[in-house]
Amino acid sequence: MRNVFVQALLNDPLKLVIPLAVFVLTSAIGYALRRILLGALRSWHTRTGSRPGHILTDALRRPMLIWIFILALHLAIQTSQLPARALRLAPQALAALFILSLTLMSMRIAGDIVRFYGAQIPGALPVTTLTQTLAQLAVVIVGSLALLAHFNISITPILTALGVGGLAVALALQDTLSNLFAGFYVAVARQVRLGDYVRMDGGHEGYVTDISWRSTTIRSLSNNLIIVPNNKLAQAIVTNFHLPDRRMSSQLQVNVAYDSDVDLVERALLDVAAAATGEVHGMLAEPVPYVTLDPGFSESGLAFSLNYSVAEFSNQFSVRNELRKRVLLRFRQDGIGIPFPTRTIMLHGATPRVVSESGKRD
Repeated sequence: MRNVFVQALLNDPLKLVIPLAVFVLTSAIGYALRRILLGALRSWHTRTGSRPGHILTDALRRPMLIWIFILALHLAIQTSQLPARALRLAPQALAALFILSLTLMSMRIAGDIVRFYGAQIPGALPVTTLTQTLAQLAVVIVGSLALLAHFNISITPILTALGVGGLAVALALQDTLSNLFAGFYVAVARQVRLGDYVRMDGGHEGYVTDISWRSTTIRSLSNNLIIVPNNKLAQAIVTNFHLPDRRMSSQLQVNVAYDSDVDLVERALLDVAAAATGEVHGMLAEPVPYVTLDPGFSESGLAFSLNYSVAEFSNQFSVRNELRKRVLLRFRQDGIGIPFPTRTIMLHGATPRVVSESGKRD
């Protein structure tokens, strides 16, 4: 058959030239139309800053090349004089390739839509790597079903096989599935969200930057990444400093000498706090700062606490640093002393005897 086909092409070159010309012409026209369409989408995105234009441009760039190839090859085959079997099987293979490319493009669009617009949908899951993966997985399932339907393959035996082997797969992937469902639970419960500052019972703390199918990524204040398996996070005792509100209370402890005027110290601290609320970034005016004589009596002086609120967890460090400098300056102006640690040693009993160098008692 092959030798007959080759001999036919040698005897009649038009059998090869015409399909090749159709392939080249269709590819050229398709490539030109692709450049025009992508150029229009890029211009739309540049002019309006539209996210749909950006999403479509990235999603269509490669699949359109595949579609052009499929169309050109299909037309070339239809104009050729290939055997009937080849003419029957080629469209099925090209259709399968089209479904596959369409599925891959839809996966990318689904991931981009979740990333750019997921947070705007009321009641939707938070936008994480896990939610993007779930959206893309749904597209893969639909594409797989379409591909099976194209080849007239029944999914019932496949589902039966999956049911029989599901237990073995679940046992083999126990840790992976545990992390997957734990990550889904964490995302749905919304007790730990992207951007929240959390502290785990193991001492790890930082901002939640991502929740994937396997782990949750936390960025510490030192800009290091902490990778926590989702099942560990779901079982841990977690303090979320952004729930129910980002605002949190903080305090600055100050020691003064015992002979200091308590009212003067309190008034000085309140004045410093009142001035700082309008000048120090992250320090809130409401609720109003207040001063307490707490913890009170220390070993070397009186201990006061200046209580105030900050906008979020990370602000407390810079605010406390600025308040210390302002309090020190105000105390120096008002003559309020900050004591050094002191101890008074009391000796009880008889006066000690002095022993001379000769060893005789005086």
